[in-house]
Amino acid sequence: MTTVLAPVEGAAVELAAVPDPVFSAGMVGPGAAIDPLREPGKAVAPIAGKIMKLHPHAYVIVGDDGRGVLVHLGIDTVQLKGEGFELLAAEGDRVGAGQPVVAWDPAAIEAGGRSPVCAVVALDADAAAVRGVAPGSVRAGEELFRWL
Repeated sequence: MTTVLAPVEGAAVELAAVPDPVFSAGMVGPGAAIDPLREPGKAVAPIAGKIMKLHPHAYVIVGDDGRGVLVHLGIDTVQLKGEGFELLAAEGDRVGAGQPVVAWDPAAIEAGGRSPVCAVVALDADAAAVRGVAPGSVRAGEELFRWL
């Protein structure tokens, strides 16, 4: 079992609530999402492992067990080309669960007309493998869901 931590503080919501059909339909994989607090903060690693992909708006961390977790900060944020995001780690780095990876400001994302909702996806997982999605508010680094 893998415990996946919340990368940001906010309200945990079902992945189906993400305003993007690729995430809401589970095409990328099962998981959860967080409607973040509208204040500057740091997005942290949801699991311990190696940063396999790192873009300003999204990152994938793969644990020693081969399981990968995608964190996508906001919807359509790739269009910002990194503006409003600050990388705090590098692709290839090993990180501990809860270690800061990207600094960002959800309020600025929203002010630009985009949703700041963060998808947290268990890559290549069966839908039934994601359990115990945290109800209500979560802090960065707290358990978001379990991957059985």
